[in-house]
Amino acid sequence: MRKGNALSIISRIREKATKLIIRELESHGVEGIVPSHGDILVILFHGEKFTMKELAAKIHRTKPTVTVLIEKLVQYGFVEKEKSHTDSRVTYIKLTKKGFELKPIFDDISAKLNGILYGDLTEEESEALERLLNDVNSRFDAQK
Repeated sequence: MRKGNALSIISRIREKATKLIIRELESHGVEGIVPSHGDILVILFHGEKFTMKELAAKIHRTKPTVTVLIEKLVQYGFVEKEKSHTDSRVTYIKLTKKGFELKPIFDDISAKLNGILYGDLTEEESEALERLLNDVNSRFDAQK
């Protein structure tokens, strides 16, 4: 029998995951970074440089929100801005050496999160969980 509390459970999981991420970052001596910064950093770990617009699209946030997040990352020395050589209106964001040094920490935290999330689920159960969550996510996308 459906109880109708899936969204509440998802919300509690997200809250606990966020706390774990922050706690793990702090245990590695990384302070001031929050999961929304992590979204940007993970994208930058896999590419050389991106515009604000590209980053906003990839993390599903508005350009003004990404601008605020980037400013904080610049302040902490994890990313830097680079003006386009061909179009002065375009600014690229790329990792600094200090930013690249976060990758092993992020990989460790990601492995820890996945270990908790998937636990002892079988491969089929893990795939079913992801499929169900993607289906729910798609239904919300259809409401736009």
